[in-house]
Amino acid sequence: MGKMEDERAEGLENICLQFDTYEDFLDSQITQTDLFYLEDESLARELVELGYRGSGEIIKREDFNQKKIDIAKEMEARKIKKKAIVSEGMIITEPALIALANREEANRNGKMSTIIFIRDKNQRNQEISGYIDYAHRLKTEDFAGYFLQKKRLLPRIGDLSYFNWETQNITANPTPNYAVITDNPGGILFKNKRDRKILNVDPWSVGPRLAECNVVDVVVVVVATATAAATADDDDDDDDNDDDEVADRITLALSLMEVKQLQLKLNWTSLG
Repeated sequence: MGKMEDERAEGLENICLQFDTYEDFLDSQITQTDLFYLEDESLARELVELGYRGSGEIIKREDFNQKKIDIAKEMEARKIKKKAIVSEGMIITEPALIALANREEANRNGKMSTIIFIRDKNQRNQEISGYIDYAHRLKTEDFAGYFLQKKRLLPRIGDLSYFNWETQNITANPTPNYAVITDNPGGILFKNKRDRKILNVDPWSVGPRLAECNVVDVVVVVVATATAAATADDDDDDDDNDDDEVADRITLALSLMEVKQLQLKLNWTSLG
């Protein structure tokens, strides 16, 4: 598009933003002298539309109306996008929620695909763990309650994977973003449906790593065991420290390498 075309497009957009209707634009080009001699407002509008009156460039009715439609769609898209980022403007202090908030927009627009691992206790005080497709959950659930800490984010039976350590109930489900591979001897794998790469979330694995995926895949690990978090931060302090002094819920957002280091300190054998 040349300079003249750019200027014309910009001029049309400015006119559409300034006037609500095409008739309003035509009226702005009509002078009192025109009305005095023509004595007919409709005729004066027709002459402006044809280019016989008016001080500006000819703007066709169909071009004006189409541009108004385009502007309305663009403004609506901006509203939806702004409204969709539910964490925007919130004061978030918990590390795990900060990590999720930082990834929210990228997961909504498809630039990032995050899998969340959670190991926690449910309302029945049963230990559960699972992997969550963050982008899919964002589309199917309002996360405002989680970011405001009014709700606890927990894995569900319908997520990528779910395991109840007390009842031994285990499920695995594909999502729009991932297929689940459960027959791998080394543990569960996820296949990204966009780039077809296999994602191995085991920090001890020597298989395909996150960096090999075309889509930016990030695993956010949430550890909700207070004693575990305290031990990870404890640099050989007195072993007689009372665990009861630790806050009931401490959550950490960790990379896979940090998970591996945490497991070494805690002697964990598996993420679950």
